[in-house]
Amino acid sequence: MGFFFDLTELPRVDIIVERDMKFGFHISISGGFSKVVERAKVRRCETLQLFSRNPRGWKCTPLNQKEVDTFKKDIELSGINPIFVHMPYLPNLASQKKELYKNSISSLCEGLKRTERLGAPFLIMHVGSRLDAPEPVALDSITKGINESFNRVKNKVILLLENTAGMGSEVGSKFEQIKKIFEQADDKSRMGVCLDTAHTYEAGYDLASEDGLERTLDEFDKLIGLNKLHLLHLNDSKTTLNSHKDRHWHIGEGYIGIEGFRRIINHPLLVHLPGIMETPRKDTKEDERNMKVVRNLRKV
Repeated sequence: MGFFFDLTELPRVDIIVERDMKFGFHISISGGFSKVVERAKVRRCETLQLFSRNPRGWKCTPLNQKEVDTFKKDIELSGINPIFVHMPYLPNLASQKKELYKNSISSLCEGLKRTERLGAPFLIMHVGSRLDAPEPVALDSITKGINESFNRVKNKVILLLENTAGMGSEVGSKFEQIKKIFEQADDKSRMGVCLDTAHTYEAGYDLASEDGLERTLDEFDKLIGLNKLHLLHLNDSKTTLNSHKDRHWHIGEGYIGIEGFRRIINHPLLVHLPGIMETPRKDTKEDERNMKVVRNLRKV
């Protein structure tokens, strides 16, 4: 992906750095929400992400109020924050199939409600796949679906659009596409972005080099605004720059590399953000290793 603008003409958002980047993982809800904080503590999480329901199905069990109360109490006592809820995999607001689109809106509405009940301020959603639809039609469908969901569920949860690698018919790999969704949104105050480092690199933005990182942040700021960036998914890429193949890998062991992540984690425009890792795991050992790596990269 090429960049053809003068960096000196781009505005930069002034951000006051109050702390080092917080690190965490996506934590399983298997066995109930009461297990989440315990699992997060084992991994030394300072922030965390979770599903509020089965991520691979449409039907969901109503939240158990006792479980919710326990979860919220455990979170408060742990000091882990902020909390991010991730949408299931099936919803696709870019789809032109009526039944899928209807179900996707219902799923987003349910996600907004469940996120609020869990006391989390943010809900993350994959931008979507256009399938056979033209890109402008798909982007318009996404915005209309978000607007309808916000009209149905009027709460303060901020919906974060997660950028994609551009695999297959995915939309949202280019910042221009996310910008178009934002431009048509009725309530921009309830929208933000989750930037996945692996997806960004795989989409053609060179986060591995110092110059590439600066150019990426400048373009994001120009098109969307760094004030809309609320979360980083810290994942290395198992595939090459501009591969458009979504393959997460361990921090420092992929194509972004150790020095790439050192710059990302300590960048003055990013250091205030939470960083959630979605790196491969078989058990806690991989998470412990990745946490050790990012903590060692964080400048004191």
